[in-house]
Amino acid sequence: MYRIEVGPGDLAASRFGIAPLHETITALGLAAGRAPAGPVGPWMERARPRYASIAADPAVRALAFLRRRHGYMADFVQPPPGRPNLTVAEQLAVARATPLAQAREEIARNLDGLPAPPDDVQAVLCGPDVVRRLSDALEAAWGALVEPDWPVLRAILEQDIVHRAGRLAAYGWAEALDGLSRKVRWRAGMIEVDIPDEGAYRLDGAGLMFVPTVFSELGVTLERNWPYTLMYRARGVAALWEGREPREGRVPRDGDALARLLGRTRADLLRALAEPATTTWLSARLRVSLGGTGDHLAVLRASGLVTRERSGRAVLYRRTAMGDMLVGAP
Repeated sequence: MYRIEVGPGDLAASRFGIAPLHETITALGLAAGRAPAGPVGPWMERARPRYASIAADPAVRALAFLRRRHGYMADFVQPPPGRPNLTVAEQLAVARATPLAQAREEIARNLDGLPAPPDDVQAVLCGPDVVRRLSDALEAAWGALVEPDWPVLRAILEQDIVHRAGRLAAYGWAEALDGLSRKVRWRAGMIEVDIPDEGAYRLDGAGLMFVPTVFSELGVTLERNWPYTLMYRARGVAALWEGREPREGRVPRDGDALARLLGRTRADLLRALAEPATTTWLSARLRVSLGGTGDHLAVLRASGLVTRERSGRAVLYRRTAMGDMLVGAP
């Protein structure tokens, strides 16, 4: 169990980020069978053909081989986000700039306790160009597995950040950690993370980096050269595969009185607002253009069915009491 001691200044210093390369390597591990699919099984079934298109590359298989459920993983192939809006190109640049000696040390630590890799994988991991080849493999895995779904993935992650950051700012550590994972607890000035390892750490005013993820469970990064990072499964991952059917030409179902009243898209938007959400999340969730989503929300707002408010840099839409009544919400 990890124990992370929190001081008075750590709440204000804590922040949230999105890590595209972490999503990439965890998605690759799932597609390669290195970890159970869990709640993202429907996505994995759809992603298998995409993985097959890159699986012949020994560097891709070497990257997948490094993926492990428990224990240390090489940091340079999944650097934590130094700031909230980091792009995959920026993270890839960090990975490519890794000194060879550092990469070799991290790979050796990663391989400790794993079975011997196949010969072609071993050749990649021991080669003088290992940093370049693994970085290229990351880019290939990103393009094949993650980039096609990135608008929805990013919307899921941003929606979780809006929710969790609001709880942290308004109510403090206990509320922000509540529901994050059954393996994370708040105990009187201490964050306890129940995963196979142990150690005691202090944030010392640097705060904690929260990183929601879609493709992995709970994880921590407590290395001296990186920000102390807590990774956790984001809420609402089912949006990754739900509602993917084409929307053109759809007609309201006979029994859907709300769709006949408002139109299919506005009815879907109103139902999707069971919790406050951003325009970006709603657009990705319902596969409607960002401009179209904004136009429909404006009509719903003018009709008194939704309202909006600012939360940090995000604008959240929520149903009004009349909107709740129309969708039959309690």
